Amino acid sequence: MSFFISTDVALGKKLLEIIYIIMGLVTINTGIKNALDKTNPSRFGTAVFWCLLGVILGFGRWIPASWNGFLILIMVIPAIFHKVKIGTQIVPAAEEVYVKYQKLGMKVFIPALSIGVFAVLFAVLLPDLGAMVGIGAGILVSIILLMIFDKSNTPKVFLNDSERLISTVGPLSMLPMLLASLGAIFTQAGVGDVIAALVGKIIPEGNVNAGIIVFAIGMALFTMIMGNAFAAITVMTVGVGAPFVLSYGANPALIGMLALTCGFCGTLCTPMAANFNVVPVAMLDMKQRFGVIKNQIIPAAILLVFQIVYMIIFK
Repeated sequence: MSFFISTDVALGKKLLEIIYIIMGLVTINTGIKNALDKTNPSRFGTAVFWCLLGVILGFGRWIPASWNGFLILIMVIPAIFHKVKIGTQIVPAAEEVYVKYQKLGMKVFIPALSIGVFAVLFAVLLPDLGAMVGIGAGILVSIILLMIFDKSNTPKVFLNDSERLISTVGPLSMLPMLLASLGAIFTQAGVGDVIAALVGKIIPEGNVNAGIIVFAIGMALFTMIMGNAFAAITVMTVGVGAPFVLSYGANPALIGMLALTCGFCGTLCTPMAANFNVVPVAMLDMKQRFGVIKNQIIPAAILLVFQIVYMIIFK
């Protein structure tokens, strides 16, 4: 049994490496394409950013940490000076999109659904490989399905669409990774201990309900600041969750799961969660910069209150 488990883990690591290499090569392709695009007003700055990001994503695990840090410092220079731009993009005409939709109908959603299905299957049936490997497998399956549905979906089409999406997101694509790193830095720096000291002056000793309320609201607020609930939960669990809730016998699985979803309520309300709240504005050409957030505030508040009540009742 241990042999098969270790084999699965090794296979999972190899598959993850392949996924990251593919991600890196796709990102490097974006840089090369922009370097050759004379219509891009900042083609060389754009190329430097995307090519270096691709190298770090795809091959960073084999590069010394100090060199990775140096590459990141060089990479962010064009972004700081607003020299990462969008060049000419190959966008299908509205008529072409309509014709293809008429041909495929609701089957167009099957490839996207396959990504989620494979993520769940791998997480449940192959936990040693994990959901991330499942997502990668689902993406490969979705590509194959799209090629079966329409013969015009060649690898070049996928590369062009990937470049278009990456360029639309722009340097904001780095934000989730940087914010996740910031969470680890905050934890190591003892921010959680500082929060615990401050909260200890507010919450009466042994009042688990008050601890739950502060923990949940703190998760939402800290996620709004950091833009990443996974980064916030480490700090907030050390500062509030563990000493003021879990130490008094609350169910750790229930509290941990719902505290994370309380953080997701904060995700709905912040521009720091760029991939959720800023990218759609750019892709849909919305006139209101914070239009997505405005439409999500009330549902987020309702969900937050519900989860707090649920934790208090079933803790």
